[in-house]
Amino acid sequence: MTQTASPSLPPLEINAAGGPWPLGMPPEQFLRDYWQKRPVLIRNAFPDFESPIQPEDLAGLSCEEGALGRLASHDPATDRWTLRTGPFDEAEFPGMPDHDWTLLVQDVDKWDADVRGLLDHFRFLPAWRMDDVMVSFAARGGNVGAHIDNYDVFLVQGVGQRRWMIDSKPNPDTRYRDDVPLRLLQHFDPDCDWVLNPGDMLYLPPGVPHHGVAVNACLTISVGFRAPSASELLEDYIDVLTFDADESVRYDDPDVQVAADPYEIDRFALDRVWATMQRLKMDDPERFAAWFGRFISGYRVAAGQSPSPEQGSTESVAETVADGVVWQRHPYSRMAWRRCADGGAQLFANAHDWPVDSVEDAARICAAGHIDAHVLASLSPAGRVLVQQLAEAGHYAPVDADEVYGEEDDGLYTEDDED
Repeated sequence: MTQTASPSLPPLEINAAGGPWPLGMPPEQFLRDYWQKRPVLIRNAFPDFESPIQPEDLAGLSCEEGALGRLASHDPATDRWTLRTGPFDEAEFPGMPDHDWTLLVQDVDKWDADVRGLLDHFRFLPAWRMDDVMVSFAARGGNVGAHIDNYDVFLVQGVGQRRWMIDSKPNPDTRYRDDVPLRLLQHFDPDCDWVLNPGDMLYLPPGVPHHGVAVNACLTISVGFRAPSASELLEDYIDVLTFDADESVRYDDPDVQVAADPYEIDRFALDRVWATMQRLKMDDPERFAAWFGRFISGYRVAAGQSPSPEQGSTESVAETVADGVVWQRHPYSRMAWRRCADGGAQLFANAHDWPVDSVEDAARICAAGHIDAHVLASLSPAGRVLVQQLAEAGHYAPVDADEVYGEEDDGLYTEDDED
């Protein structure tokens, strides 16, 4: 039996109605007692919740070129699964049956401003840990089978009802089926069974087997947080070390002694190899921090969606902002920053980095979803230059103020916004 880590504490059900926090508790308490420790069902996390996206909007989005959509169908009589990937044809949805299928779309927060607004409720967690918002619509009985996610996820019920079953016991069976196109568990032994209503939210740490089935036509919003594996981290860091390695640094042994056994790799040789490796400065804190910032800001960005200089603008941000133009950040732009040992900062965006003289500039730029006159005025002259560089790299594009401030914005991002 293959085993994986699973929370050792039983799940909890709480009611957040009437309280000030969607978590039903202060964020500090949630992080201390629940985050990556135990599942928790939060009833009325969002009282009187109105879904920021409707099923018909999701279906339309799944037909867009560049959207990451999947359509999973299950025949309960034969246990046969089918999985198709988008983009889909709008004409096929009206003819779909009223049961046993699910439409899933990744990165909906990149396309829909209202969905993106949900992320404000999760700002108590590092923004660079956030992966995406996936939205799924399921007809009655629709599901994607019992499975395990290797990341933290908040499941917010948007429309209708979904029945969630989880196995919270330690060391669950994680063997997978090899006869289906989905990564489904061979065996699933749930010990918790809930029906979620709109506004309810279920938090699941990594490694918890779970299975969600639509009680009726329903829509679920999944807020997922990135968790790169040790092998992914190691592979990328080694690639960087290899690329930067000085070829003149080689194993040497000027003080080698006569070998007692020429076939033995003795302690002297191993010490020399280790000394050679140390000359590569693998454990340099500044180098490591700079690598990680580039890695995590580019981790799991959808292929072909990352900002690029081809999408960039050479217009003057300062001049156009003075004329009332707002510069909107590219929806796939992922920014983070760190403090440097010299007192400055380093800003990361989609696997690239820029030096920043001011920590305040780095923080303000990362926190601002758009650049207007107010934001630009809060930056130093060097910070304004950095914004211009980011715009030329494709991270910002000029838009009408109404698109940002919502007077006429429908919230839906289209590829025309990149032009």
